[in-house]
Amino acid sequence: MRDVRMKGFAERADVEEVEGFLAEHTRALDAEPVALADCVGRVLARDVTAEVDVPGFSRSAMDGYAVRGEDTFGASAYDPIALRLLGQALPGAPFDGRVEPGTAVRVMTGAPIPDGADAVVMAEVCEEEGGRVAVSDPVAPRKHVGAVGEDIRRGDTLLRAGRVLRPQDAGLLASIGVAEPTCVRRPRVRLVITGDELLPPGCRPEGARIVDSNSVVLTALASRDGATALPHEILPDEPERIREALAEDGADVVLVSGGSSVGLEDHAPRLVSELGTLDYHGVSMRPSSPAGVGRIPGRAGHGDRFVFLLPGNPVSCLCAYEFFAGPTLRALGGRSRAWPHRRVTLPLARKISSAVGRTDYVRVAIEKGKVVPIATSGASILSSTVRADGCVIVPRELEGMVEGAEVEVRLYDDAPPENAR
Repeated sequence: MRDVRMKGFAERADVEEVEGFLAEHTRALDAEPVALADCVGRVLARDVTAEVDVPGFSRSAMDGYAVRGEDTFGASAYDPIALRLLGQALPGAPFDGRVEPGTAVRVMTGAPIPDGADAVVMAEVCEEEGGRVAVSDPVAPRKHVGAVGEDIRRGDTLLRAGRVLRPQDAGLLASIGVAEPTCVRRPRVRLVITGDELLPPGCRPEGARIVDSNSVVLTALASRDGATALPHEILPDEPERIREALAEDGADVVLVSGGSSVGLEDHAPRLVSELGTLDYHGVSMRPSSPAGVGRIPGRAGHGDRFVFLLPGNPVSCLCAYEFFAGPTLRALGGRSRAWPHRRVTLPLARKISSAVGRTDYVRVAIEKGKVVPIATSGASILSSTVRADGCVIVPRELEGMVEGAEVEVRLYDDAPPENAR
């Protein structure tokens, strides 16, 4: 491998080339059973087919009286029909008997329909007295009766593999007796945070030392993308310590923050190439041009794990994660590689300058229904992403975007800001 420290990159790969490489070499992880209480947000590994009917019995859809519908024909407020009351049916406590002609059973919503009954007459049109119930409105057979399998039929395919489970999906699984749905294993992520100048999150910056913010951002982004971050510590710029962290098993993906560029203390690229392969180092994009991608073989045949070299500058780190690491983690976890951001299309308030052959990640605000670029440089200015409502991607084939052009904004928040409308 050519040592690029203090020399710079001889050439840079296009963003699309790196994205294509990652898509080609990424497959979903193996499946595992997941407790029903923990399955929301997980990705189904296989289709779910109902093995039971829901409901498994005919049930009342109303509070009222279970009857034979034909026994109520001709009933009116002026000439009610009286039926003999046999007893009652409650949810979980069915009536143990049969409804014969001229009889009725008091029934509550959700209770099983007694044998012999085929309809439920609402309590509002009935009057009970002396062991009899007077019905003043006729009811047709099957009225107010939930049939067997009305909700779910045995053999129905209810949920497809690849679905990210929602709370209501978990409820459906519970209703058909699934205790442990089979889901794609969540990717495990190891953070390798390097830098002699870094203080742990929660500290105050002091002197020439700064506080590590990238680990906080990356942990949250990994969680958003369905992954789990393993415990980590800030490492000094010592090659052997970094080598040990890169070589350690247990993770599916390694995110290296810092030490990935061309400075004297940027050891990670060389170490990745020695431990495995450094597939890309240097990408034609702004920011994040020092980003890199490599693979390190796992021990005992566990397969390769991706290593993403993310620049230490916070905005560059965020940008490289979104383009390369995020889609890979989502794909490993069985999700779509597509960026998860909501999108709006609005006109530019002023032009965005770029260069042909380079992909730009531009932070923008939305003001009075227009898109305002915040910065096209300043990769260390993390606060710019806080002031921004989202980002605009300028593809490499464009020199920029002119004022008034309709552009697609990838929003940082789940919903568009109020001033987007």
